[in-house]
Amino acid sequence: MSNGSAGEDAHHSPDGTPPSKAWLDEINPFLSMEKGFNTAADLLQIQGGVRDVLRMPDRELTVNVPVLMRDGSVRVFTGYRVQHNTLRGPAKGGIRFAPDVNLQEVRALAAWMTWKCSVVNVPFGGGKGGVICDVREMNTLELERLTRAYTVAILDILGPDRDVPAPDMNTNEQTMAWIMDTYSMHARRTTTAVVTGKPLNIGGSKGRSEATGRGVTISANEALKMAGLRPEDSRVVVQGAGNVGGLGALLMHREGYRVVSISDMYGFLYNPKGLDMPAVRAHQRAHGNRLEGFAGGDYQGTQEGARVEQLELECEVLVPAAAGEQITSRNAEQIRARVIVEGANGPTTGIASDILDARGIIVVPDILANAGGVTVSYFEWVQDRMGYFWTEEIVNSRLEQVMVQSFAAVRATAEKYGVSLRTGAYILAIDRVASVYRMRGFSA
Repeated sequence: MSNGSAGEDAHHSPDGTPPSKAWLDEINPFLSMEKGFNTAADLLQIQGGVRDVLRMPDRELTVNVPVLMRDGSVRVFTGYRVQHNTLRGPAKGGIRFAPDVNLQEVRALAAWMTWKCSVVNVPFGGGKGGVICDVREMNTLELERLTRAYTVAILDILGPDRDVPAPDMNTNEQTMAWIMDTYSMHARRTTTAVVTGKPLNIGGSKGRSEATGRGVTISANEALKMAGLRPEDSRVVVQGAGNVGGLGALLMHREGYRVVSISDMYGFLYNPKGLDMPAVRAHQRAHGNRLEGFAGGDYQGTQEGARVEQLELECEVLVPAAAGEQITSRNAEQIRARVIVEGANGPTTGIASDILDARGIIVVPDILANAGGVTVSYFEWVQDRMGYFWTEEIVNSRLEQVMVQSFAAVRATAEKYGVSLRTGAYILAIDRVASVYRMRGFSA
């Protein structure tokens, strides 16, 4: 099954015919981002050139890097780094390694990072990077060579005060260690603050690996208050069993939620009585992160439609925490959740978002719900620059404070304008960035 739209091949319709332009436009992440941006900009009455400056990336870099492979051949990999906006501070955003990385996707993700950083009011702008590759076909040495070559290729735009990468899809703390080391060799000094999401012993922050999942849990708690629900009365379906979905499900389980389903790229588990999440995580560690074979739930593999059907399970809280474009016009009417907390970036298309709003489903948008990661990345950056590190209790406490305050600000903005939480988040974020332009002297 593809990681693309709603579990279907993005290049074909359900009957196998070529996709329509309307469908391709719907699953284009940059167009989805623009739809949210334009709605908010209209309500804020942002016009002309200022609107264009806020919408378009500051800088886009495409690189082609040669890598010596284990069989002695040389392969050239294409990579991207997009800096969407650096007015409020250095560009901030992850680097992903995946076969389907493309510039449109990276542009959208960089823009979402601008709005995400603004929503939680941390002094970063938005950036994103990616390399077209399949990590399943590469060994550790090849991945290290690729990472270092890519870092050298984008070196001129990196730096603690310019652009600070972090892990993303198929990258991790080891990837960040390689980037930090490569940058430091060229800078002729150890520069830990050039990346976040690093190992603890080279400047990483306690609480960073759990931060995005913890932010999702905090967002779910706040959304339940809007819906008049309690965690102990709420069934949860989580798409994704990695650093966001898996850890988020574990944290929600600890807070009393009944996690009835969780998925990985191969299929999903379901138990209407609730999954034992500590046991699920232990099973994953013992079986190469696979869910298949876990005795405490029914497992459905990736036959056609399996991922879509998981999203359509009846629950109080749905957490799409895997890939983008999972909830679309093709399945939005079948979603049976009262609250959706977007753990992934862009899991809901713009058209699907309108459908969910019309149905009265509360959607906590990605630029708020998964902002726990960038918030603790900011904490890590601050700690690196101070040379003084906080306890995990302090990190988690400050994260909760930021997430709760940000949720309240988004909710207040949404209520003020009579719009959804998604549009409220965009309004809040865009207005903060636009106000910096005005204060710094740039005006229409």
